[in-house]
Amino acid sequence: MATLPTTRDEDWRYADPDWLAAADPVALGQWRELAVPAGETLRETLTVGEGAERIRVHVGRDARFEIFAINAAGPYARAEVEVTLGEGAHFEFGGVTLGGGEKRQEFVTRVLHAHPNATSNQVVRAVQWGRAVGNFLGRIEVARDAQKTDAAQNFRAILLEKGASANTKPELEIFADDVKCAHGAAIGALDQAAAFYMAARGIPPEAARKLLIRAFVADAFSAIDDAGLRGDMLEQALAALDEEVV
Repeated sequence: MATLPTTRDEDWRYADPDWLAAADPVALGQWRELAVPAGETLRETLTVGEGAERIRVHVGRDARFEIFAINAAGPYARAEVEVTLGEGAHFEFGGVTLGGGEKRQEFVTRVLHAHPNATSNQVVRAVQWGRAVGNFLGRIEVARDAQKTDAAQNFRAILLEKGASANTKPELEIFADDVKCAHGAAIGALDQAAAFYMAARGIPPEAARKLLIRAFVADAFSAIDDAGLRGDMLEQALAALDEEVV
């Protein structure tokens, strides 16, 4: 019998408990399975809808998997990505949560470095206002034989209004000894010094705010080597912002 997770489960600790209680356990247990053959590259873009979407990926030797995601849905919207890396493989993730009102949006990732010389990089940006919540739970696991692993994750959030919040829970589980693993997190308001600098040069406050948010969100898509796609993702993300807020 399929059972529903609860907020006592680590991977669901920041989830919406009411949504979880009403969810279909069979549907919630379904994963979309992907495989990237050795030496190949697969890139996906994802616009997260209401509810939970779960993706499981195996990346072959010297292959590359990239996924860039926008999570602006609600009242509860979650994207979960589980990746297993072969020798010399790479995983790139860029995600943005944007929401106001009572929305709760989250990314949950688990990256298993199962073989040597694999790399991974994750960049998540959150912009929340009202009483919205943006979450990132990122777990990196390095197996005993996965020497020369290089893994990084970075989360930053901007809270545009009091009452909004963000949560992050980075996890590193490392059994190899010749690795580089790093994570960073920062949560705060817009850079007032930068806003003052722009205002002093004649840029209206509303325009300055939009420019600062644009630069902030763009970090999540900086690894996209296609300039057209990079621009499209950025514009799609910014379109989700409430004009009355920004």
